[in-house]
Amino acid sequence: MGTEIIPLLFGGFLFLLFIGAPITVALGVSTLITFLYLGENPIKFVQIAFTSVGSFPLMALPAFILAGALMEASGLSRRLINVAESFAGPFTGGMSAATVMACLFFGAISGSGPATTAAVGMLMIPAMIDRGYSKGFASAITASSGGLGIVIPPSIPLIIFGIAALGMPPPPEAVEEFGQFQTVSIPKLFIAGFMPAFLIAGSLLLMNYILAKKNNYTGSTDGWSARHMWCEVYRGFWALMAPVVILGGIYSGFFTPTEAAIVAIFYTLIVGAFIYRELSWSSLFGALETTTWLTGRVLLIMFTATVFGRLLVENQVPAVIAQGMLSFTDNIYVIWTLVILFLLFVGMFMETLATILILVPVMLPVAYSVGIDPIHFGVVMVCTLGIGFQTPPLGENLFIASGISKISIEEISLRALPFAFINTVAIFIIAFFPEISLWLPRVFGY
Repeated sequence: MGTEIIPLLFGGFLFLLFIGAPITVALGVSTLITFLYLGENPIKFVQIAFTSVGSFPLMALPAFILAGALMEASGLSRRLINVAESFAGPFTGGMSAATVMACLFFGAISGSGPATTAAVGMLMIPAMIDRGYSKGFASAITASSGGLGIVIPPSIPLIIFGIAALGMPPPPEAVEEFGQFQTVSIPKLFIAGFMPAFLIAGSLLLMNYILAKKNNYTGSTDGWSARHMWCEVYRGFWALMAPVVILGGIYSGFFTPTEAAIVAIFYTLIVGAFIYRELSWSSLFGALETTTWLTGRVLLIMFTATVFGRLLVENQVPAVIAQGMLSFTDNIYVIWTLVILFLLFVGMFMETLATILILVPVMLPVAYSVGIDPIHFGVVMVCTLGIGFQTPPLGENLFIASGISKISIEEISLRALPFAFINTVAIFIIAFFPEISLWLPRVFGY
């Protein structure tokens, strides 16, 4: 039965995407048609979809989106960027390096790639252009660095991966062959994503330095000013404390990621309203409107993608695909190469959260069958899909950067290719050396 539904399910899904249907519609209609073909009661479709959004960890999703929107509205994100810029000084490509670091800081609160690109890009792209950087380069480095928003914890895609993988324990034969796998938990995924995020940021800084030197994008002639740096750190102290409070609370076990998201909201509200005094009623309602729109979009995709994935699992389609891949090779490095190249391709065309929900039921059994730890697999999957934010035709970060700089998507895409290449090299390193992801969770006793 598993192979019988593949042409109907995937064929219907791809056909609907091809004619321009939204991904939610394509997922829902193809799944419903397959349900009816199998003689299933359509009410089961609704029940699975409803339960998919009822999990406690999912509450962190709208809360982190709101925290990121409030940070921008209350002036925290601007102060983080000013701190990063003050440390750039005379460093070659200093302004663009500051953009990478600002995305790393902001991503530690928003958990979203597009939100990070928009918040940092609005301030840094015009500043880089004023310093003599080309519009294409300024936009490309911002779009590429925005992908760090989904890698550095707390990460919305890691939350979605954790929810999807919780219902997929390793098969007994894999446990018998490779021993007990780690249990999937969202705090563990967050901790595991920390070092890979810094490795990817380091690779972006390296490529930035090479390209900045080639294009003669020098830093400021004034040199580093300890006074200026101290003043910006002093002004941005409460903004800098936001990721410390959120991540420190999660890693110390003081509160769960869901509770951390609520803490982030209240922290940002208090700092924005009473310390920086920049949070107005209009900006607060604007942040709520942004959160409602983004959350609704994500939950609609989750509704249909969860049913799509459940249908695959119940009909043993992942097992068929896993057997097909393993009949080709059982070399873990070849499997990793195939998985990464496939995710890079899919990430160019599909929205990240939908991709995770659709592919986790298909690809996690393959990972288990060759002894890949699910925590390690989740980190590599999210890191790889992060490149999709900077590659056309979907490339959400490209559209945001293009809107800010007013240049074409094509020019930004061309300038972003070196950054996509160095990111891919970093992802292969993360995949081939699992300790980069798994060492820190062990240190924290997970």
